[in-house]
Amino acid sequence: MHHIKTLGQLKSTTYKSRTVKEELRENLIIRLKNKELGFEGIVGYEDTVLPDLQTALLARHNLLLLGLRGQAKTRIARLMIHLLDEYVPYVQGSELFDDPLNPITWYAKNQLMVYGDDTPIAWLHRSDRYTEKLATPDVTIADLIGDIDPIKAATQKLNYSDERVIHFGLIPRAHRGIFVINELPDLQARIQVALFNILQEKDIQIRGFKLRLLLDIQFVFTANPEDYTNRGSIVTPLKDRIESQILTHYAKSIALSRKITQQEAQLTSHQKQHIEADGLVKDLIEQIAFEARNSEYIDKKSGVSARLTITAYENLIAHAERRMLINNEQNTVVRINDFLGVIPAITGKIELVYEGELEGPAKVANIMIGKAIKTLLQTYFPDPEKIKKTKIKNPYIEITNWFGNGNSLNLLDDISNQEYKALIFSIPGLQTVVKTFHPTISQNQELLYMEFVLHGLAEFSLISKGFLEKGFAFTDMFGSLFNNEFGDENE
Repeated sequence: MHHIKTLGQLKSTTYKSRTVKEELRENLIIRLKNKELGFEGIVGYEDTVLPDLQTALLARHNLLLLGLRGQAKTRIARLMIHLLDEYVPYVQGSELFDDPLNPITWYAKNQLMVYGDDTPIAWLHRSDRYTEKLATPDVTIADLIGDIDPIKAATQKLNYSDERVIHFGLIPRAHRGIFVINELPDLQARIQVALFNILQEKDIQIRGFKLRLLLDIQFVFTANPEDYTNRGSIVTPLKDRIESQILTHYAKSIALSRKITQQEAQLTSHQKQHIEADGLVKDLIEQIAFEARNSEYIDKKSGVSARLTITAYENLIAHAERRMLINNEQNTVVRINDFLGVIPAITGKIELVYEGELEGPAKVANIMIGKAIKTLLQTYFPDPEKIKKTKIKNPYIEITNWFGNGNSLNLLDDISNQEYKALIFSIPGLQTVVKTFHPTISQNQELLYMEFVLHGLAEFSLISKGFLEKGFAFTDMFGSLFNNEFGDENE
């Protein structure tokens, strides 16, 4: 339909003037009838956030997405444009993209009066109907609503109260579209007050001159609950005018979290082709975030963003790639040692409480990695703690005895594939444990699982793990007195 160029041609079609909220509602109805969610790429919200969001859009509400950082609030807002019509007509030259059948500005009304059915029509793509503003303390009313332009007034010899001398801000320019304010509590209270009339009465005031513009906008606000106490708050009358508040959340399972990470991580084609990352290391990345969200060292009110796992996974792959390049190898497999490379991705994305500050961000990151290894060891292999309390055969005894006899292993993170293999296979009993509980895995997985067992036993304090400049040193934890099986002490 966007080939139409005049108002008369438009009137001869089936085009009907609709508000943005009606447009979103009717297009969403079509999606729902076709069993389409309408928010592609949003994972883990199918039964929680998205139903609430769809309900609010069907009710034609303005929205507040409330949740901790990294919970896809802005992504959801940006995806809403796909519920808009692909193109809508507007009066050509109109600053606010006036609907030809429902103009609101002096310019558009004058064009219709002068040209009638010959009024030129242009078409606006839905991608141009989205406006986003990050709320910061320096945002002004002029930024959002507008200000008087004295040059316009002098040039056109117009009174300051005339609409034509106004330089419109972001909100009027979002007419017939979606307007998003991110981090709403960071907006100064006096600026939030200026939104009252726009949301309710549809009129605006600029320097004392009241201007009634029936703005047609779908408002979406995002906020972090932390902001209510730490940086600012949403003033109560504004919250009252935002009809629907929707709570977001982090992925509730490792599988969902892993799906998000794999979807969002930006890897090169070379990395994908030459670096193998087993499901174990992918799960470990996600488990780090789960451990961090429950850690006594990390501020729970601040949250642990999904960006932590995404950037940590990218770092993990890049660390393995660096080792591959140093050793001039064509292919490699991600190792547990490569998790040394994810520490920079963790330290910048966690807010520490007092106890965490005492430990330091790098040490807290290492603690989170260790806890993740400890948790997953119990999933992939027998729990050493449970073995202690029973008289069943201890599958790890040959490994711990080897270290107990004075042997040690230095596992550096930049050694070649062949050196890595030789070192891992040098420990008696390690391959037997992996073969016993995972008999069908590949050779690459076997090496990874063997290294994983080493790190896991260290987390359970059955062997000692120390930090080297470029890797880890594994040694005996207890000495010769503890070379016997755990069950011996109970006999």
